Amino acid sequence: MNTPQSDTPRYYAAAGGLPGQTELLTGRAVVTEAYTVIPRGVLRDIVTSVLPEWTDTRTWILNRPVAGGATTFAQYLVEVAPGGGSRAPEPELTVESFVFVLEGALTVRLLGRDHVLTPGGFAYLPPEALWSAYNEGGEPAKFQWIRKAYQPLAGHTPQPVFGNEQDIEPAAMPGTDNKWRTTRMIPVDDVAYDMHVNVVTFEPGAVIPFAETHVMEHGLYVLEGKAVYRLNQDWVEVEEGDYMSLRAFCPQACYAGGPSNFRYLLYKDVNRQVLLGGR
Repeated sequence: MNTPQSDTPRYYAAAGGLPGQTELLTGRAVVTEAYTVIPRGVLRDIVTSVLPEWTDTRTWILNRPVAGGATTFAQYLVEVAPGGGSRAPEPELTVESFVFVLEGALTVRLLGRDHVLTPGGFAYLPPEALWSAYNEGGEPAKFQWIRKAYQPLAGHTPQPVFGNEQDIEPAAMPGTDNKWRTTRMIPVDDVAYDMHVNVVTFEPGAVIPFAETHVMEHGLYVLEGKAVYRLNQDWVEVEEGDYMSLRAFCPQACYAGGPSNFRYLLYKDVNRQVLLGGR
């Protein structure tokens, strides 16, 4: 088994700000019927949103269900200033959430217990969970927030999950000599969960050696490194801080460029229609 390229994982988060008036208009943003790429360079102050349930918070909306786009989930990059947060961040009881911290510390309170999440820390909050989130530290807390309308399955109830991806042993993909590995943060063998969120790691030069084409929609936020990613019929350069949204059946593959590991936070839906044979 190979030793990972870096023992210290990085979690890139947008810095905001605006380009200078003397700079040329450049960027790699693209929206197609099969996929969307939002590069980190367009995550500027002027494109932030305000969530009414939060104080001292700004949000970049990376994805939400829209016609012609990915339909199963919403995904945000959220920045909470010291002292900010929300007593009731989720306004819809049928929606489940996954929170993944990039910078600073976020305190998530559930059932009277505080969970302090630092970079790499995560929380899965099931539907109907009454949770809150606060920044009790001295620096901004930045995190990815994935929201999905939960699809119930009779006899199965998802439970909250808290942890840090650095404490989970990643699983090597078969035949890759551990150069392509996956850290799974939601139980993949429990059908109570209708979404999975993983950290996927490629060492420099590692590849997805075929065009994956499947029913699952994806949201990919690049945590570290760079790669050339195949999306539908196009090859797209991506780097840490970039975001990709893939519709169902969008072919995908990649080459990790180095010199560091290429890592991303991956959302994928578990389609209940497939599990239930179309019923």
